[in-house]
Amino acid sequence: MKYEITAETTYHGPVTLHRIKALEDSDNVKKGDLGGYIEKESNLDQAGRAWVSDDAKVYGNAWVSGNARISDMAEVYGNAQLYGQSRVSDDAKVFGDAEIGDGGIVKEKAKISGKVLVGRAIVGGEMEAWGEQTISRGRHDDKTSPYWGDGDGK
Repeated sequence: MKYEITAETTYHGPVTLHRIKALEDSDNVKKGDLGGYIEKESNLDQAGRAWVSDDAKVYGNAWVSGNARISDMAEVYGNAQLYGQSRVSDDAKVFGDAEIGDGGIVKEKAKISGKVLVGRAIVGGEMEAWGEQTISRGRHDDKTSPYWGDGDGK
C-alpha cells in the first residue's frame, strides 16, 4: 500500500473526506507526508504514483490513477477520471464524466464537466468546457477558445 486514510476529516457539503498519508516514498512524496482528501479508498489508486496533495479533494466515484496529480484547492468528483501524466491544480474543478489524461493540465479556475476529454492540452484561466468534446492540444484560457462551453464557442 502506498497510502493510508488518516483520522483527520473535513466536510464538503454532506460528504466526509479523509486526509491521506504516504506509506512509502514516490517522486515528490516522502513516507509520512500528509496528502489531500479523499472520500474513500477507491478514489485514489494504490498502484502507480498518483497522488492527492495539499487541500485538494477527490470524492464521489471520481478516480485518480497512473501518475496523475491533484493539488492545491482543486476538486475532482462525480465520475471524473484523472490518469496518465495528468495534473489538476489551483482552484480547478473536474466533474461529471470528464477525463483528464495523456498529459492534460487543468488549472487556475477552469471547470471541466460532462463528457469532456482533455489530453495534451492546458486548460486554465476561467475556461469552462462541458458536453461531449475532446480538447487535445494547445492552451485554452477563456471564452475565446473554440472549446468554451459545449464546444460551439458559446
